[in-house]
Amino acid sequence: MNELHTPEPKRPIVFGVAGGTASGKTTVARAILEAVGASQIAYVPHDAYYRDQPQLSFEERSQQNYDHPNSLETKLMVKQIKQLLKGKAVNVPVYDFTAHRRTEKTILIEPSPIILVDGILIFTKRRLRELMDIKVYVDTDSDVRFIRRLQRDMDERGRSLPSVVTQYLETVRPMHLKFVEPSKRFADVIIPNGGLNKVAMEMVVSRLHALLPD
Repeated sequence: MNELHTPEPKRPIVFGVAGGTASGKTTVARAILEAVGASQIAYVPHDAYYRDQPQLSFEERSQQNYDHPNSLETKLMVKQIKQLLKGKAVNVPVYDFTAHRRTEKTILIEPSPIILVDGILIFTKRRLRELMDIKVYVDTDSDVRFIRRLQRDMDERGRSLPSVVTQYLETVRPMHLKFVEPSKRFADVIIPNGGLNKVAMEMVVSRLHALLPD
């Protein structure tokens, strides 16, 4: 008599969304959360892993290059994604962009069928890329991205117009050209206009639904 074997549970899907600053990554992530269901998704933003630098003054922290891959603690992110893949909950850091500091708070993220990762630099690190099953790059014109970033940083992060422009010219644009734009070649799918591209979003959501366990 043959023994009955319990089928092994499906491995969670790691879905990466990259793109330049203010390209619409968050819009894509929110569209996926809404379409697939937040209960099915563990959302892990790369922005949460900016390194804490308490030894620096606020002025010194303000001058740091936050668009270089080394500004993020990606090793911790990789470690926590691996824990989620093993079915273990993780405490994701919370970063305060107005103070340029990691807070003492964390967000408990439970294991889910889909692990959604987003960030401008997530395709630049091989160990992080290798964890991803689907890699999407959100491609948006640079002028649109700059206007969106300007509005966001002034409205949500308390930045002044001169500081946003200076940061964009000194670090954001050069780092985009050096690291972000070249990482587009690692994407499985490139979405022009981000979450506003309904056809592309429908295709992505349909694929995720198909990969979810029955």
